[in-house]
Amino acid sequence: HPTPPPPCRSAALPGSATCTQRACAGRAAPVVPVRRGPAPGAAEPSGTEPGPGAAMAQPAGPAAACPVQNQMMHSSDAQGYNPAVPGSYSHPKVPPHQPSGQYNYSGSQNVSQFNSYQGPGQTLNRPPVAPLSGSPVQQTGPVPQVPPPALQNSAAISSAGSFPPGAGPPMLSNWQYSQSAVSHPAGTPPSHLAPGTGTGSAQPSPSLSGNTNPPGSYQYAASPGGPSLHNSFMKPGSAPPPVTQPLTPLHPPPRPPLGPPPVGVTLFVDFGHYNFCTSSIHLKYLSSLLLATPHPSPAPPNLKMNRNVGYSYPALPPGYQNTSPPGAPGMQASALQYPDGSKHFHQPPLGTNHLTASMGSLSLQQEGLRPVNLLQERNILPTTILQAPVPNLHEDIQKLNCNPELFRCTLTNIPQTQALLNKAKLPLGLLLHPFKDLSQLPVVTSSTIVRCRSCRTYINPFVSFLDQRRWKCNLCYRVNDVPEEFMYNPVTRVYGEPHKRPEVQNATIEFMAPSEYMLRPPQPPVYLFVFDVSHNAIETGYLNTVCKTLLDNLDLLPGNTRTKIGFITFDSTIHFYSLQEGLSQPQMLIVSDIEDVFIPMPENLLVNLNENKELIQDLLRTLPQMFTKSLETQSALGPALQAAFKLMSPTGGRISVFQTQLPSVGMGALKSREEPNQRATAKDIHLTPSTDFYKKLALDCSGQQVAVDLFLLSGQYSDLASLGCISRYSAGSVYYYQSYHHKHNPVQVEKLQKELKRYLTRKIGFEAVMRIRCTKGLSIHTFHGNFFVRSTDLLSLPNVNPDAGYAVQMSVEESLTDMQVVSFQSALLYTSSKGERRIRVHTMCLPVVTTLSDVYAGADVQAITGLLANMAVDRSVSATLSDARDALVNAVIDSLSAYRSSVLSIQQPGLMAPSSLRLFPLYVLALLKQKAFQTGTNARLDERIFTMCQVKNQPLVYLMLMTHPSLYRVDNLTDEGALNINDRTIPQPPILQLSVEKLSRDGAYLMDAGSVMFLWIGKNCGQSFISQVLGVPNYGSIPQNMTHLPELETAESIRTIAFVSWLREQRPFFPILYIIKDDSPLKSSFLQNMIEDRTESALSYYEFLLHIQQQVNK
Repeated sequence: HPTPPPPCRSAALPGSATCTQRACAGRAAPVVPVRRGPAPGAAEPSGTEPGPGAAMAQPAGPAAACPVQNQMMHSSDAQGYNPAVPGSYSHPKVPPHQPSGQYNYSGSQNVSQFNSYQGPGQTLNRPPVAPLSGSPVQQTGPVPQVPPPALQNSAAISSAGSFPPGAGPPMLSNWQYSQSAVSHPAGTPPSHLAPGTGTGSAQPSPSLSGNTNPPGSYQYAASPGGPSLHNSFMKPGSAPPPVTQPLTPLHPPPRPPLGPPPVGVTLFVDFGHYNFCTSSIHLKYLSSLLLATPHPSPAPPNLKMNRNVGYSYPALPPGYQNTSPPGAPGMQASALQYPDGSKHFHQPPLGTNHLTASMGSLSLQQEGLRPVNLLQERNILPTTILQAPVPNLHEDIQKLNCNPELFRCTLTNIPQTQALLNKAKLPLGLLLHPFKDLSQLPVVTSSTIVRCRSCRTYINPFVSFLDQRRWKCNLCYRVNDVPEEFMYNPVTRVYGEPHKRPEVQNATIEFMAPSEYMLRPPQPPVYLFVFDVSHNAIETGYLNTVCKTLLDNLDLLPGNTRTKIGFITFDSTIHFYSLQEGLSQPQMLIVSDIEDVFIPMPENLLVNLNENKELIQDLLRTLPQMFTKSLETQSALGPALQAAFKLMSPTGGRISVFQTQLPSVGMGALKSREEPNQRATAKDIHLTPSTDFYKKLALDCSGQQVAVDLFLLSGQYSDLASLGCISRYSAGSVYYYQSYHHKHNPVQVEKLQKELKRYLTRKIGFEAVMRIRCTKGLSIHTFHGNFFVRSTDLLSLPNVNPDAGYAVQMSVEESLTDMQVVSFQSALLYTSSKGERRIRVHTMCLPVVTTLSDVYAGADVQAITGLLANMAVDRSVSATLSDARDALVNAVIDSLSAYRSSVLSIQQPGLMAPSSLRLFPLYVLALLKQKAFQTGTNARLDERIFTMCQVKNQPLVYLMLMTHPSLYRVDNLTDEGALNINDRTIPQPPILQLSVEKLSRDGAYLMDAGSVMFLWIGKNCGQSFISQVLGVPNYGSIPQNMTHLPELETAESIRTIAFVSWLREQRPFFPILYIIKDDSPLKSSFLQNMIEDRTESALSYYEFLLHIQQQVNK
């Protein structure tokens, strides 16, 4: 760059380095394994204040006190950059060792090199791919826990992204870093940003800690939320749940005293969302009752209890004796006197006799270990939706644990060492749905957000209170002071009970962030729509549907008085629309120079929605007719996206782009790579991008807080592998409507309408960052999802939406000796559409185990399958599809072999699996038959890529439904066991195995495959069902292309429609219902989802089990 670019306006963390400019050439960054948290009591490095214009900040996370892995650290350039001159959109050349098109498909980014089924990450030169179940390479050589003093001035602490193992650090150019003066806590040495030449990076911690603010006023507000949620996952089969169910059930407390709160403290409670007065729980002192005794290993006689969870005040552990407040030497914390006369608590002495077992979870764990002979037990599929396993924790702790729909681990019993994890041959990882719509969300407004001074963990239900004035972090074990303001509990109006505050009673909570969490005013909601108006696009008729849906939902777009909106259309040229106040109609401005795109006028292209609503409505009504006579067949998508980026970069926001064909002119033009006759071969499938243009542009967008959502409506090959990068790295979403046409494929019109309405009206978070922290000793090494990894563990999310899921892979870096439990915490800092800066925190606590049998007993088979699917997408892209398929099969073979050889005491014939993993072979077979990984000529290339996009971006519950559909018999629905929701009765038929042998010609069967539903009518189906549900006289009268159930005034019709509607309401996308008969052309699609039966290119379930048994017995 001829001149230093301005600072990247990214959501850095306060106290961290400015989001240093990175990856304008799509480079990846050198990576360092993140060691979570410092040694207890380590000094907290202070950070630098980002430069002017930098966006939101979150105090830095666990990497703050990470050990320095290399003496010289390179401060690498972060994602995206601002061109110094508008219109000068240039990129440095990719180094020769980084061939174009080798960027990974997946959007997962590695933060360390591991030998276990490594996805490509943002790596360009990859090490040889190892087997899926291989063990991670143990770190060799000593690693200092705290940066050596000599490095305090020379080590550059960077918030940059991660470079791949193969790519060296870039040459130091004329990047400049400005550092404003910061205050440092007493005893904390300042850290300085200085460029170095190493390959590591660490994240500085903020100089501001959460408890340095003066006490202010508290306000507890319920989240206003987005549109009413229709995708909260119901649990059928149980008693009818209430519609609004608290996230974590809590005991009702005694009635709080009714005195006025102290001056300066405000309490605001929204009873519609969350009633704090009913959420307070008086906890028994739980540290001695934390874990149910794991079976079968008895509790060791000399159990060390120095790392407690709960709210008790035990004696100080040896490492913290010097931190005692004034008191007689050797006195217990409970006997200490406080000058303010605050309330004291008595803590009973801890001993092994206090480790009482919780029989509920103990019996569940025993059930998880029960051996199952898969070749003999055919009916292993549960008849209700499979629930997540319950961790083996004491019930009082488990009550406070995070909802598994939000935060889930593949192993609910964490192995104490990496060696034990390697022996189990199961992946360790987390699956998150962090921004899920919630009916109850406690929201806390306070000038003090209490966080660990060392690792920056937010206070949560699993910290330990040593006494009223001190709490111990459950991630790094540092002892922290309780701020004075935190001593008062506005819920109970009692002083001196910090352990009863909402922050310590809820595993999921949202904070209203104070000013230190923002480096500029929160951005306004800005929405830009980019429409393909080429001849091919107009022919599909999509513009009518989109403009009408947008017109109908204009007032429902999330936002406030600052909301802005704009429109661009393109064919071989780019058309802007001036919506200046005072114009009688919108004015079109055409830019025909697509090689050097510029913005034709400085303002009025993005306008205030409320002030210019009539002009906007006028434009949406006329747009579909404006191009009906167009014969322009070219598509300049790349230049249109460049123009959209230039228009949005001053503010950030969301670009929604609608594309119907392969881009053919200008930057980013593509050529067809699909050869229909070679779809069957697992080799030479083009899963990698053909150009890095879209990835580079996405990184530029991410740097300016812009996300791009892609709607692809195409009947022809459009190279989604390349186009998808624009959404993947900017934290956007991909929607694919294959063969969309308003006349030839009318069911797609309804699907687009419903999904677009959800997309336009759902909640949205802007300029977000997410960090996942875990207990010291665990480390995260690979991320999966749509985002950009800005520093070793900070995910950049220009937009975050409630329908996106994420996954991470983990390893046990240090032995978890003396730990009974470990904790995981995700923190999502975002700007709401109302302009509020908020932090949503989820915390999960899991037990640590020392035996292989306990690891298997706590395996979560759905989470394991979901994580393996993400890893398999990476393998497909970095290696080949057949490699990914082999790795999936090997994952089953290796884990069942390890179970057979190391856990089973009596060797038995057959294929033995622990009950917890009894569905593992079935789910992996389902993955092998899914469009992402199947062989055969059925899947178009774009369809395969789109399914891979869904694997990487769907929350687990939807991913499992797409992988292993649910089959129900619906011609005999009854009210027995039905749910009652909003005066509706929802039948709950049992789930059937996916095999033709379960079908009867006398019945009707509904298959729910997530994004599509099939209602198969047997030839001899009862006349009453056909007439009273389908509304036709007989079987022969059922139309071939029937996709809707008529609303009839019959009990059967009401029940069937209620059941189908209830299934649809639980997800954010709209599944089309196809009603099929024996001679229907769609019957093959229905049968393709019969996972347990043999298909043209895949084994039946029984054959697959025989193959697994053969390999296990080798």
